[in-house]
Amino acid sequence: MTGFEPYKDEKFNPSGEVASRLNGRVINGIEVHGAIIPVSFKRVRDAIAKNIEEVKPKIIINLGLSPKITCIRVERVAINIMDGGPDNDGYTATDEPIVSDGPAAYFATIPVKKIVEALRKEGIPAIVSNSAGTFLCNCTMYHTLHYIATKKLDAIAGFMHIPYTLKQAAEKPPRSFLGMPPPGMPIDIIEKAIEIAIKVSAEYLRSRSL
Repeated sequence: MTGFEPYKDEKFNPSGEVASRLNGRVINGIEVHGAIIPVSFKRVRDAIAKNIEEVKPKIIINLGLSPKITCIRVERVAINIMDGGPDNDGYTATDEPIVSDGPAAYFATIPVKKIVEALRKEGIPAIVSNSAGTFLCNCTMYHTLHYIATKKLDAIAGFMHIPYTLKQAAEKPPRSFLGMPPPGMPIDIIEKAIEIAIKVSAEYLRSRSL
């Protein structure tokens, strides 16, 4: 599992916090290895490769913060484009391929819809998302799936977007003419959602091998 370091002037990133919290935990027979990766177009690929080579995971779930969302979003697809920034290195990408000779897109190989269904059954708002954007979240998802594909690894992977925590939302200035703060979700609920995603992915992986 990966989460990001804080971005720009933020001192906290819930995706990195959840990855740290779950690091070392055993969930449904799966030992979780949580890693924090850079918000950097140029450095994230090597960070992903290093973590995969060291851990040799069977399931990879990358996490990222999406400040405007009100629920958990399980991403279905990553596209081969970088367009956004600046990242934490000050770099802005404009219409650049992530991998120059890579395919246009990769689909997540974790059970996207099963995860969403399981989250909703537990009372956690969640949706299937068909766009991971064009910034570091999409880039991370693409690099992960591309590495698995090119190295022919026996692993499944995907990406989940999470919202602000309640504390983060409370600290942000109002965003609308109504004076409403941005949406947020308790970090314990976010953590529970990722635990559920790991359980569902583990069950799916085991069912494939039967």
